[in-house]
Amino acid sequence: MGRPREFDVDHALDAATELFWRKGYDATSLADLTKAMGIAPPSFYSAFRSKEELFHRIVKRYSTAQAMVIDEALAKSSPVEIIRTLMDGIATLFTDPRHLPGCLIMNSALPVTGGVPFRKRFADQREELRVRLRNRLSAVSATNDFSSPSLDASTLSRLVLSIYWGMAIEAQSGASRKEVRAIGGALVRLLESQKC
Repeated sequence: MGRPREFDVDHALDAATELFWRKGYDATSLADLTKAMGIAPPSFYSAFRSKEELFHRIVKRYSTAQAMVIDEALAKSSPVEIIRTLMDGIATLFTDPRHLPGCLIMNSALPVTGGVPFRKRFADQREELRVRLRNRLSAVSATNDFSSPSLDASTLSRLVLSIYWGMAIEAQSGASRKEVRAIGGALVRLLESQKC
């Protein structure tokens, strides 16, 4: 039987999450992590195997909150309601005072060097989200007489997600929840004027 762990895993994950969020993946060293988590390197490797495995575990935990926002939005039955729910939910998530502002994945993963495997994985996940949004917008648009050629579902999904990620950057840069919500609200008013 192995020795019991001598640290609180949830506390260690919280400390590592804040460090990755603040410094980014590449700039966070193993020494940084073990110091922040309050554990020695052997305990780190025993519990998490590697920096990359730890990061994946943290991202999976964080992604659960994002998935709830996205699923709630995609359950709506009109393009405007989908986008309103998504913008409101993501503004709340990106400005949640329980963690650093912005998006953990964007804050910590986009600046990484090209050879890190998860960079492509995150790009693929962003594309999967875009396709899900496009398909849902297309489905509900067919029942809501939304046929603007300049705002087809494919273009609209790209526009919405460009604003989505822009809201993350604004939050990271210090915008308040009210200011971040106003960005999404402006998009919704624009779409309402197009009778989406």
